[in-house]
Amino acid sequence: MPHLVRDWMSSPVVVVDPDSSVSYAMTLMRRRKIHSVVVKISVKDNSYGIITTTDIRDKIVAEGRNPAETTVREIMSGPIITGRADWTLMECSRLMQEHKFHHLPIADENGTLIGLISATDIFMSVEEQGWEEEK
Repeated sequence: MPHLVRDWMSSPVVVVDPDSSVSYAMTLMRRRKIHSVVVKISVKDNSYGIITTTDIRDKIVAEGRNPAETTVREIMSGPIITGRADWTLMECSRLMQEHKFHHLPIADENGTLIGLISATDIFMSVEEQGWEEEK
């Protein structure tokens, strides 16, 4: 049986407002020991962005910007693609590789976020349980 996203994703998803400061997002990430937060761009069409530790490294620290004076909206990536909980890890990995990202929010059939999977989660799955070829 193939490994599924639902078995390895983190839940619940930590979501921030796009007008929150980067400092606020950083504090959430550190306290919750996570490497990304999802940004709710629009309530009416379930569109999301994302901010990661890589964004903070590249767009705040390397550029000498003050995280308390920078909004999440200014450095987030988005709108983003979402995955599905019933996907295999192989399907998820291929999408992440194709789009060159390391964190993938997972949505249900209504577009509501139900989890997030990272490259680290996929690594842990393969390391802990081995790999099984999809048929």
